[in-house]
Amino acid sequence: MFRKVLIANRGEIAVRIIRACRDLGIQTVGLFEPSDQGSLHVRFADEVVRLDSSLGYMDHQVVLQAAKETGADAIHPGYGFLAEDPDFVKACEAANVVFIGPPSSVVSALRDNLGARERVAAAGFPVPHYIPEAFCQGEMDGVQALAEQIGYPLVIKACRGGRGRGTRLVTEPSKLERAVRQAQAEARTVFGDEHVYLEKAIMPARHVEVQILGDQYGHLIHLGERDGSIMRHSQKLVVESPSPNLTPEQRAHVWQMGLDIARLFNYCNAGTVEFIMDMEGNFYFAEMKARIQVEHPVTEKVTQVDLVREQIRIAAGEPLAFRQEEIQFRGWALECRINAEDPWNNFLPSPGKLDRFRLPGGPNVRVDTYAYNGCSVPVRYDPILAKLIVWGETRVECINRMRRALEEFAIRGVRTTLPYHQRILTDPDFLAGNYTVDFLDRPLLEGEPEIELRDMAVAAAVAFISRNQRPRPVTPGRFQDGWHRNSRRLPS
Repeated sequence: MFRKVLIANRGEIAVRIIRACRDLGIQTVGLFEPSDQGSLHVRFADEVVRLDSSLGYMDHQVVLQAAKETGADAIHPGYGFLAEDPDFVKACEAANVVFIGPPSSVVSALRDNLGARERVAAAGFPVPHYIPEAFCQGEMDGVQALAEQIGYPLVIKACRGGRGRGTRLVTEPSKLERAVRQAQAEARTVFGDEHVYLEKAIMPARHVEVQILGDQYGHLIHLGERDGSIMRHSQKLVVESPSPNLTPEQRAHVWQMGLDIARLFNYCNAGTVEFIMDMEGNFYFAEMKARIQVEHPVTEKVTQVDLVREQIRIAAGEPLAFRQEEIQFRGWALECRINAEDPWNNFLPSPGKLDRFRLPGGPNVRVDTYAYNGCSVPVRYDPILAKLIVWGETRVECINRMRRALEEFAIRGVRTTLPYHQRILTDPDFLAGNYTVDFLDRPLLEGEPEIELRDMAVAAAVAFISRNQRPRPVTPGRFQDGWHRNSRRLPS
């Protein structure tokens, strides 16, 4: 087992990895930029290294140098940043520092979205209709011609996509050019590669993904599926496991497809095979994520398997701790992604200082976060502030528990998506489990946030107490008549 692990990430996932390492008796090294100095992962790590590079967490050389100087024998990348960067994985391999994730050959194969799709299609698995040609800036004529060929609606996807970045849905020709430019600009910024390709959109559809674990000895298991259909700009806001309204046959089929596709790439460590499911129940391969995902806690809740712990054990050369028949699925889990964004202002990011940060509690409620009272939400990073995860014996119990937890969660100082999630969890289509990926295209936020009478009563009571407890300096009358001065005079 490793002696010391460097976490090449920040925020809630860095805190999550530090906790898993401590459970295993492993020392941790945290990285931080100046704007992240007050983050919880900086306080929790056994030692920290400040990043002064302009590239921050993306600087290969600086991150590896920090690992060497602190004596770390492994690096956990979390998600984002370096997690799916094959060049960084190769640099770790050359420096004899273990990368906690798949080997560079697997990361490279899966990062090439077009190549991975062709490999999966050649093996006989269904994929959405797509054009196997990549486009860069200045090639709009070719894009428009092929868009007419594939037909609308269509999806523009980054060739090195992931995390919903560089992806745009286009429903009509007049919106194509702008969407292509936006996707290319985002892909260039996030992945350093502006190439995009076109895919026929399957609508309506659901997004179903299968969690995979594989060790270095060829053992591969799945840990069930998650439903991430409720998304905005391809980022999942509400995720649940298991996926609602799947038949036992559909569930078994998608599990087996996930395992078979992972075997195509000789997959090792934690990964997720993602599918699009149409309304007839057909599954189409979308992509495979070669990393831990934001949504992994819901799988942990229904299986009681610590995925980050297993990542570390597998990278250390240990075999899988479980066989497939030993994985037991129990109950239902939900996750709400709480972002520092203003839902009533086009989801404008809302950085600032947290004046109040009260976490919900009670049985089977978990919050993954880097924040606390007085913490600052920085400007330059993804606005994810916390992940609220709950578990229940049934879906109804789970939804009720999530509603209660959202009501208990109090955040002041920045705008958040808490009220947005509250509306999602009362929507009839969500309650019935009949939602699709276009769920959030509807006007969920008509009008201003509702203010209930009990909220107004609480606000009035707090204002009254605050006003009447405010200090009002008053000079007593006996100090104004001069007796205290006369009493100190010596007799004449």
